[in-house]
Amino acid sequence: MELNVVSMETKDDYERYQKASKKVEEIKGFYSHLAAYIFIILLLTFVNLNYSPEHYWFFYPMIGWGIGVLFHGIGVFGTDTIFSSDWENRKIKQFMEEEKNKNK
Repeated sequence: MELNVVSMETKDDYERYQKASKKVEEIKGFYSHLAAYIFIILLLTFVNLNYSPEHYWFFYPMIGWGIGVLFHGIGVFGTDTIFSSDWENRKIKQFMEEEKNKNK
């Protein structure tokens, strides 16, 4: 991995960069997992409904794997991401900044 964008002046800067880089990789991994889940579940749903519509078996992998995706998301983002009032305040500020930047 190249460090051509970020200048590392101290060891603390480098450690913060490493930590942030690891977090970005974890987030990318989660979104890849989520995309694979959605694609495969849609494929299984299509196969189920077209070849054996008398029994809806696609719910079993959807629920099982969905639980895995949920825990992966909690592991990456933590439980306080959506469930805290701080999240609401951050989102409000984010939308206000986006609107402000859009109007410039």
